Amino acid sequence: MEGQSIYNKPVTLKNIFRFAVPTIAMSVFMSFYTMVDGLFVSNLIGTDALSAINLTAPVIQLVTAISTMLATGGSAVIMKKMGEKKEAEAREDFTFLILVNVAAGVLMCGLGYVVMEPAFAAIGLSEKVMGHCTEYLSRYLLFTVPILLMNNFTLYMIASGKAALSLACSVTGGVLNMTLDWLFIAGFGLGIGGAAVATGLGYSVTAVAGLWVFSQKKNLLHFKKPVFRGKVLKNAAANGSSEMATALVAGIITMMFNWTMLRFVGENGVAAVTIIMYVLMFASSLYTGYSYGVAPMISFYYGENNREKLKKLILASLKVIGCISLLTALASFLFTKPLVAVFARPDNPVYGLAATGNRICAVALLFIGFNIFASGMFTALSKGMASAVLAFSRSFVFMLIAMLALPRIFGVNGIWLATPAAELMALGLSAAVVAGYARQGRRAL
Repeated sequence: MEGQSIYNKPVTLKNIFRFAVPTIAMSVFMSFYTMVDGLFVSNLIGTDALSAINLTAPVIQLVTAISTMLATGGSAVIMKKMGEKKEAEAREDFTFLILVNVAAGVLMCGLGYVVMEPAFAAIGLSEKVMGHCTEYLSRYLLFTVPILLMNNFTLYMIASGKAALSLACSVTGGVLNMTLDWLFIAGFGLGIGGAAVATGLGYSVTAVAGLWVFSQKKNLLHFKKPVFRGKVLKNAAANGSSEMATALVAGIITMMFNWTMLRFVGENGVAAVTIIMYVLMFASSLYTGYSYGVAPMISFYYGENNREKLKKLILASLKVIGCISLLTALASFLFTKPLVAVFARPDNPVYGLAATGNRICAVALLFIGFNIFASGMFTALSKGMASAVLAFSRSFVFMLIAMLALPRIFGVNGIWLATPAAELMALGLSAAVVAGYARQGRRAL
């Protein structure tokens, strides 16, 4: 099969990029979904509405956390079985995990509507901003199931050797999102709710395509009568727990950023945080896309017990991540003004706050890529605990320490310094954990 022949090829940069380039491009386009919403919302509705998108982020990141856990953890379990030549069992598990995603999506959608208004009321927002929050999230939650399926089908298409199709779906979804954003907001005047619907429909492209692709038996992975295996669900959850932790605590950290900014400079500060997050998210999508692209290869070689290929792949990946890190950090610093100007005009007080913040946060891009890859690598190696420790420490423990300490010393600039400080501490931990596994002579390294 096509997917099997790909894994049998030698580990070279050319073959690595056959996996990674489509997923990098795909990840970038996926990051556009949220960024385009912000672009249209900030320019056509206002920075109050832009703040609202950020204030709804914790709930959205909860949805992302569940889908990411099931997608990354499930992919590692299934592709390991493929490497062990247990194809039929892997397909049964694949179908079972997709059904779990559907059930989780229905449950999360219902819970979202229950807690939405009380949660926003507790923050103490202005009536205008709270109205924007409720309108945006109530439309977004309608697409919870397609969002979970999109995250899963994206990785499973890559694992099946269909990376080009996955990319095509992401590009199509991104273009649809941008087109509908303009049509719904500028054309039909649907406001921030129209932006949420545009995003949801963009996500649905991959969900619909995946249902069609995986219903065909000629594909490496395809739907088969599912078999409930509690151990499979447990292993998928354990392996993907680090990615879940990353997305979940991102919501908590976002709330901390918002609360701190509201305390220091008000709702303009929340809008500035939103802009910085867009820039960091865009750059991080390069690292995430690369890690997603090589993860099936890592899992397959691990299941096959091919130590030589595994070592070559990891060493080559570290070099690629290093190059991307230097380029993104430099570009973010040099192009700060035009990047910020896309979302806020120079005469807007949000502009100055965001420009200063972006220059400081650009330093974090030197470290983020290595941390994302280290966590993703351990997930692909089915070492969920190591991955979870790295992800949780990076996205919560170190960020919490930095957010509590640095603003007290440096004021608003301390809020921006928290991100590079946390990423630097995480890099030290990542290096220590990887070195520890290497010293122990684990076959994965």
